[in-house]
Amino acid sequence: MKIGLYPGTFDPVTNGHSDILGRAVKLVDKLIIGVADNAAKKPLFTLKERVAMMREEVEPFQGPAIIEVQPMTGLLIAFAQQVGAQVIIRGLRAVSDFEYEFQMTGMNQRLNPDIETVFLMADPRHQAIASRLVKEIVRLGGDVTPFVSAGVAKRLVEKVKHDA
Repeated sequence: MKIGLYPGTFDPVTNGHSDILGRAVKLVDKLIIGVADNAAKKPLFTLKERVAMMREEVEPFQGPAIIEVQPMTGLLIAFAQQVGAQVIIRGLRAVSDFEYEFQMTGMNQRLNPDIETVFLMADPRHQAIASRLVKEIVRLGGDVTPFVSAGVAKRLVEKVKHDA
């Protein structure tokens, strides 16, 4: 069974993330979505909330591959080994993403040369979407429905109102 890992903070999950997810399930038999606990990014949603949100978002993609959503802490390569992943799937939007991902891939390759990293280019319709920008739009009262699902948009609005 070919197992892939799609890691990310997913704060919140965007249409860009969903696009990569929809293509990733065609490449593996089982896809683990690792929702990262990255305090350095100062997430708006808790890890528990992000895992729950992602579990709702993956429902339409069940089928070509088994999908599991799990919280992920610690080193990415260690988590990949723990879940038995042979491949790490990453999305790229722009050249700026590539620089960081290139370094990360090199380090992961040194830590475990048996786990490959595969990059999927963002669909041009989603290249500008970034979770931090989506959060900013909501904080400033804008409409994020072109960038996230209706369920995520609702959660964002509620969260921003609650935290205000």
